[in-house]
Amino acid sequence: MDRKPRVLHILSDVFFSGAENMVCQIVEMFRGEIDMVYASPEGPIREALEARNVIFFPIASVTPGEIRRAIRQVRPDLVHAHDMKASVAAAAACGKTPLISHIHNNGFDSRKISPKTVLFQLASGKIRHIFWVSPSAMTSYRFYGSVKQKSSVLRNVIDPGDLLRKADSAGLQENYDILFLGRMSQPKNPLRLVRVLELVQNRYPRLQAAIVGKGDMEETVRAAIQESPARDHIHMLGYQNNAYGLLKRAKLMIMTSLWEGTPMCALEAMALGTPIVSTPVDGLCDLVDPGVTGFLEETDEALADRCAEILKDGALRERLSEGTLRKAEVLLNLETYKQQLRLAYGFER
Repeated sequence: MDRKPRVLHILSDVFFSGAENMVCQIVEMFRGEIDMVYASPEGPIREALEARNVIFFPIASVTPGEIRRAIRQVRPDLVHAHDMKASVAAAAACGKTPLISHIHNNGFDSRKISPKTVLFQLASGKIRHIFWVSPSAMTSYRFYGSVKQKSSVLRNVIDPGDLLRKADSAGLQENYDILFLGRMSQPKNPLRLVRVLELVQNRYPRLQAAIVGKGDMEETVRAAIQESPARDHIHMLGYQNNAYGLLKRAKLMIMTSLWEGTPMCALEAMALGTPIVSTPVDGLCDLVDPGVTGFLEETDEALADRCAEILKDGALRERLSEGTLRKAEVLLNLETYKQQLRLAYGFER
């Protein structure tokens, strides 16, 4: 091969969140070794990619025709598709170009017979390998048995050193008691988030909480905050290119997700020593050790109780912070992650 190998990443969403963040991490891992291009529909994602020096190829939609166009122009040696929709479309478009699929969540609709799961099962014959973000995401897939031989778990990972540098370079920012960092969309359950923050403010009257992120529910969430008795205590900050200073200084991060894989924001919080209070879903159950790195609770009342407990008890907060840092040291192995990808790509070094 006269030039460096080239990978074309295909993503469906136009907002920057967990999967999009992980792709940027992959691009950075292989910078100088493998050329990588990021393709998705045009949108706010462009700003995030430009800030991270990632080459962006806009496509009109995630369809076989548009992916064929991207393949003709980018000329990749391999396509890496980052959800079931992108994988199905890429399988129809790739021709002889090898295809890797990467599933970043454990959605409820992946667990039953549906057009999505059936189409992915049919497309799997074209896919060289399927990465799943967590064991539960992999084994919960309705047709897991038919793809088992080409499947493996690839948990998300981040570079703690790079994250700390970004946090320290964020400059002067507000200090918030609680931070939510994620997409404003149904899987993250942001309306429940608002309800829980109301309860926290009842228990901790001087609460200052911030919500960082954009998405299709943004205006709905904004309206819910305006109607909330805690509206003066909940601040929507929208998308932030560098929210890591906010995350590092927050007393805790909250998550109210319906489902997750291995959420990037949780790994980031752990690497920065920020405890997590979350619903007990999928990958969060692997990351959060109750009483050690944070708490997992089912009900709104219990979530609010745990948040207030951390906010009021400095010694508890310090102990949880130390626990998150210790666990992050064990989990965040960049070289292991990179080697799994390298083997799947199959490029000669």
